Amino acid sequence: MKPPQDRQNPPSVFGSTPSWGPRPRAPAGTSWEELMELALKQAEYASEWGEIPVGALIAKMDGTVIGLGRNRNLELSDPSAHAEMEAIRQAGQYLTSNRLNGCVLVATLEPCLMCAGAIREARLDGVVFGAEDFRSGALVSCLPGFDLDLISPKPWHYGGVLARRCAVLLSDFFADLR
Repeated sequence: MKPPQDRQNPPSVFGSTPSWGPRPRAPAGTSWEELMELALKQAEYASEWGEIPVGALIAKMDGTVIGLGRNRNLELSDPSAHAEMEAIRQAGQYLTSNRLNGCVLVATLEPCLMCAGAIREARLDGVVFGAEDFRSGALVSCLPGFDLDLISPKPWHYGGVLARRCAVLLSDFFADLR
């Protein structure tokens, strides 16, 4: 499924790598940058709890945010408690459904393979992310997770929204650990 075009906002650039695909239209009454700011707040909250600072949210195309998530792996002793998974769970509860058609996920970091699988299973329309994950990103960095032939339907994805801020939050967190 191709994302709807937003012709007034050309693709942004993160470093020398262009964003992936055409810039999709943001949910009504908001922008990808505004939604990423909310995801960044979740990431900052995760960092305050000693978790890797990744945040995510799920929004309906009418602009309603129906799920928020932050990394909670340490807090819950749960390797699946990624920000994306938390947002998906909350959105499913909000809609009382395991299908999140008509919704998009916004995450500060490119989703991993586990999260990419959950995104597909939840039937999210698309994903917008901030920073690339060169260690375990499963959309563009390490694996083209949504482009595998066996996956249907195929959510669209777009990266690079507030990428530098998302990346700096992560690099500062890991620098402080050293």
